[in-house]
Amino acid sequence: MIYWNVNPDIFSIGPITIRWYGLFFAMSFLVGYQIMLVIFNKEKKSEQDLNDLVWVMILGTVLGARIGHCLFYNPSYYLRHPEEILQIWKGGLASHGAAIGIMIAIYFYVRKRKDMTYLWIFDRIVITVALAGFFIRMGNLFNSEIIGKPTNSSWGFVFTSVDMIPRHPAQLYESIAYLFIFFFLFWFYFKKEGKFKQGLIFGLFLVLVFSFRFFVEFFKENQSSFEAGMFLNMGQLLSIPLVLLGIYLLFRKEKKVIRIQ
Repeated sequence: MIYWNVNPDIFSIGPITIRWYGLFFAMSFLVGYQIMLVIFNKEKKSEQDLNDLVWVMILGTVLGARIGHCLFYNPSYYLRHPEEILQIWKGGLASHGAAIGIMIAIYFYVRKRKDMTYLWIFDRIVITVALAGFFIRMGNLFNSEIIGKPTNSSWGFVFTSVDMIPRHPAQLYESIAYLFIFFFLFWFYFKKEGKFKQGLIFGLFLVLVFSFRFFVEFFKENQSSFEAGMFLNMGQLLSIPLVLLGIYLLFRKEKKVIRIQ
């Protein structure tokens, strides 16, 4: 087994504390920006459009993840204390909420751009979103949060800040899976050289990411007390419609072909 006692704080300067989670979160956007810059340059899109997209993504991700956590996992508390919903520094972000927030944000982004469609954008940004999933789950690992169920396996992690029970490193399972999905989508995009129906890569992303999310939930502790006794937890229930949407996108008929100029 592995004893995990990593300090979630990297260093502090006065009242300011730099945490591993914040570093990984920032890296998800910084690295994602460089990848999208390569894609936008290849497809002759302006850097200003990309800069606007980044800010839209940040807004959609943070607000969606926070509001999703409050409404999906502890609605009764946050409805009684609405002033705490935007207190992100207290912790609590939901990936399903981030997905919904990004979908809404991109809708408004695309409305102002005649040379882009909703699915065109998503076929490209999900490549970086998969990589962001890797970074975020690594941040969860360094925070010793979203822990797995007890295990007797030799690779069990003992999160000493939580208890002394060997557990599945569920965060590591997810981060590795999302990293492989990123490499696959990145390879697929350039392999096809832009010749694919709209929504294809988006569909692949939804099916791969949320199918794995559904599976890995069996190895994770529940995130909220109300999930106790449920046959499927909230993470699994929220994953099902996203997987179904991905299957629809994969098999829908689309005559229009996207071509890199």
